[in-house]
Amino acid sequence: MEKDLEKYAELLKDYTELRFQENRSSRIVFVNGNLLANSVAGEKGASARVRRNGSWGFASTPSWDKKAVEEIIKAASDNASFLDSRLRKNLAPLPSSKFTSNKSFFTNKKKLTQKERVDFCAEINAHISKTYKNLKSVRLVANTLEMEKSFINSDGTCAYSMIPRSVMIVSLAVERDGSPVELYDVFGKRGQFEDVFERPSDLFKNIDELYSHLMKKAEGVFPESGSKECVLDANLAGILAHEAIGHTTEADIVQAGSVAGHLLNKSVASPLVNLVDFANTAFGKTCPVPVYADDEGTKARDAVIIEEGVLRSFMHNKESALRFGVEPTGNARAYAFSDEPIIRMRNTAILPGKSKLQDMLSSIKDGYYLMKPSNGQADSTSEFMFGIVQGYEIKNGKLARGIKDTTISGVAYDVLKTVSMVSDDMNWSCGGMCGKKQLIPVGMGGPAIKCRINIGGK
Repeated sequence: MEKDLEKYAELLKDYTELRFQENRSSRIVFVNGNLLANSVAGEKGASARVRRNGSWGFASTPSWDKKAVEEIIKAASDNASFLDSRLRKNLAPLPSSKFTSNKSFFTNKKKLTQKERVDFCAEINAHISKTYKNLKSVRLVANTLEMEKSFINSDGTCAYSMIPRSVMIVSLAVERDGSPVELYDVFGKRGQFEDVFERPSDLFKNIDELYSHLMKKAEGVFPESGSKECVLDANLAGILAHEAIGHTTEADIVQAGSVAGHLLNKSVASPLVNLVDFANTAFGKTCPVPVYADDEGTKARDAVIIEEGVLRSFMHNKESALRFGVEPTGNARAYAFSDEPIIRMRNTAILPGKSKLQDMLSSIKDGYYLMKPSNGQADSTSEFMFGIVQGYEIKNGKLARGIKDTTISGVAYDVLKTVSMVSDDMNWSCGGMCGKKQLIPVGMGGPAIKCRINIGGK
């Protein structure tokens, strides 16, 4: 991929964006020791977007040929002119800035072949089969995704990035009373496969812990339904931050009527709650999905959403920032070369507090420690429902029996008002994909939080 697109600068008239992009992915799936999927895929191309008086034109091509690029720039310009002739918005120019960014996370290690990756996964499967004799089902999925982009716009911004992610999902199941009991975990982080997974044996301890939780779940009970004092582990705090709060504060959803539109500078949570959509760095470390320049060429910056319980701001692209009279935050993201950028989260997290997790558990006489979510949904009112696949009873301040699959639900802003303790640790979930119109990698994270929440029963 060309990292420097300066040779196209003279073609960029009006306000124009040009993006070259290639997504490369691989997927390996083992079920009960059998290799069921082994694929390598990629898609690449270029797109151009032109804005004329507030009307956008877009065009793309699966080619990096200069003639094809010239054609999509012209097509995007013609599309913008056509829409402008009909809509006549006559909007002000977008916020302008100029900077250069070059960020790459290519590995320095020798790249494994796809066969070597398959053998890597097969070794993990062999370990599971040899170690745990009572399992009824074992599923292992290894996914990698690399997103490489070059960008230039008519403001003079030039940006290049290559952001990879590698994850492995291990799912184990046993049988109890004639029914399957299943539990999974996701291992991995930002980086190419060779940087994230060095040896199969490095995962054995994690799989031991997964198996231990599975057996406790298999002997567990259904929770008692109703409003309960609970400690939500970091994985749950992260999905709550993303799904139930984050989406309500994306400026395009605010414009569409999100509940957050009426709550700016109002108390929406306990004073213990702080929530930020981080651009690329948090707590002195690179985020799971670092964004340095977004897909409009805006220099990405952190968006402070909730500060000490007060809703302070939204996430913006250039156009929403113009409409709201604020600076853009760099939240315009596109998944594929043929996608237009829309407002998306990057790394959304609740910030750590001052409490110890053990003290939080000890403070609850009768409640639940909820550890791992499955699927779920939330809407623009912040009402949500998430599945829970791992958790424990809390009895007199101590962990008791495991619990079977259940759900939690409520209105996120109401739940956050009940937060009475926030742990001092921080954990990122690195395998998340957000499905707002286009699938795209996101980071979600947080500490454990103590709150009151509705939990389902049998």
